[in-house]
Amino acid sequence: MSDSFLELRNLKKSFTSEEYVLQGINLQIDQGEFVTLLGASGCGKTTTLRIIAGLEQPDSGSVWLEGKDVTNLEPNQRDVNTVFQNYALFPNMNVFDNVAYGLKVKKVPKAEIKERVTEMLKLVQLEGFGKRRITQMSGGQKQRVAIARALINRPKVLLLDEPLGALDLKLRKQMQIELKRLQRKLGITFVYVTHDQEEALTMSDRIAIINQGVLEQVDTAFDIYEHPKTRFVAGFIGESNIFDAVVISQDGDTVTVGTEVGKAQASGFTGELAAGSAVSVSVRPENMLYSRERVEGFHIKGVVKEHIYVGNLIKTIVLLNDGTEVKINRFSMDDLPKEGEMIYLYWHLEKGIVLPEKNLVDTDASRDIEGGDEDEEE
Repeated sequence: MSDSFLELRNLKKSFTSEEYVLQGINLQIDQGEFVTLLGASGCGKTTTLRIIAGLEQPDSGSVWLEGKDVTNLEPNQRDVNTVFQNYALFPNMNVFDNVAYGLKVKKVPKAEIKERVTEMLKLVQLEGFGKRRITQMSGGQKQRVAIARALINRPKVLLLDEPLGALDLKLRKQMQIELKRLQRKLGITFVYVTHDQEEALTMSDRIAIINQGVLEQVDTAFDIYEHPKTRFVAGFIGESNIFDAVVISQDGDTVTVGTEVGKAQASGFTGELAAGSAVSVSVRPENMLYSRERVEGFHIKGVVKEHIYVGNLIKTIVLLNDGTEVKINRFSMDDLPKEGEMIYLYWHLEKGIVLPEKNLVDTDASRDIEGGDEDEEE
């Protein structure tokens, strides 16, 4: 039996006979953890949340809370509450009555209701707003009312389905900080759904990235960004330059690869790769380096297409001979190459992330790609 506070075991779900929305989701969440389910629209993250809440039933698999199988329990039997994007507040009630609604249904004594509602409104920074009508509240205030109403029942898990989606950018960023502050203060387990990468990176203890019903990686924000485990994760989180390649050789944790635009190297790979294996190499724009001379181990060259100035950040676009555009991010204009200038690209070995593919490439294809930089010898 797992010691996890909340555990999803091999969840599968389909809404048609042809396609699974969830293809076997396994996830363990600790008590007091803030975990975000991140992915594109339609990837299965909201379906996962609804199964945890009891609003959907999985075709197979189970949901466990504190060592108990709650898969077949009704939503109100799970000690789990949900905050939706539209908040689902009662417009005919004032703030106090909205927050108190769940306690009134449970027939909690009036004195206790007043005490708990007052405490909760103070916690979400709405002290003194009890008599305010919902129609008189701003978007951010409505969001806090919805959270207060969900938390007042003292759930063991709070589920949040894109609760900041309706807010403008400035308020959204402010509420991200407030939500994280609130979660830390209460120590309640939060499971949060969003498609916003920055939101996930800002708020989460761990991020679970879902792609077409498959859990690609569960990790801290740092490891998701710095150490992606799949090509999808590398391309989905932030910006990344991704090269299709095949393995030429491996020496310890250093892998030499051939791409359509030349050879390159990367270190830090802990597995074993056979020559000819298909891989991807991911390099973040801030880790991409350039030189006017060829760098040992790297035979990739291109022409500077343009510089884009974004405040103090300079984005340089380099066009490779196969039409690929490589991005380089810099904070300094020192020694910036001119547009139209030919430069060589490289990176510190540990900054190139080797991502194995499932299929192998035949050796003839491997030789073809290895030769991609022969014209540089001219």
